[in-house]
Amino acid sequence: MRKFLIILISVALATGAATAQKRFTFGPKIGVDYTHFWGKNRLHGGQLNYQAGLFMEYRFNNRFSIAPEVVFAAQGVKNDGVEIISPTDYFDVVYADNLNYINIPVMLKYYVCPSLSIDFGPQLGINVYHKYTVKGKDGHKDYKKTYDTDAKSIDFGLGLGLTYNITKDVFVQGRYTMGLTNAFKKVDEGPFPIEDKNGNAQIAIGFRF
Repeated sequence: MRKFLIILISVALATGAATAQKRFTFGPKIGVDYTHFWGKNRLHGGQLNYQAGLFMEYRFNNRFSIAPEVVFAAQGVKNDGVEIISPTDYFDVVYADNLNYINIPVMLKYYVCPSLSIDFGPQLGINVYHKYTVKGKDGHKDYKKTYDTDAKSIDFGLGLGLTYNITKDVFVQGRYTMGLTNAFKKVDEGPFPIEDKNGNAQIAIGFRF
């Protein structure tokens, strides 16, 4: 009887440990982003960028979980323009607003089925780099100017997306994060104030441990 009780308790503890392991997972993720600005009076294009970082996920039950992340994300935009040297001297250039963030999204996940979840939640972005660059094109490739921007140190946004579990250890994600605050300090010069808010469409792959 004593041996049976010892075996029963051992099985119960092993089952509990396995369940706990399934409730909590973590690991790395890496992805490709298409970043842009949105807001009033902005005509900027977008550009391909990247992100990389770590995530964790805690499963409350079979349907709901919470998944905070800490990722480094290169963001910003590029667009073509003209650099005017004098009334008769100008040439084509590429303008680039480069903004790098440490982003901390906290996603609430609803599992439609074991392999697919709908993800929604807020994101805090901490700006760690901001430069505005002008580069010459064609015969003026040696032309380059770099400026500091007046980027804000903190950015807030909301993310919505899907996660598909390829296996129990590997997943892919698609998500769009819409910035809710201006990425730059407000400019009130003239009748058209600048409103640049971050937009980020991303596809990522992650590995669970």
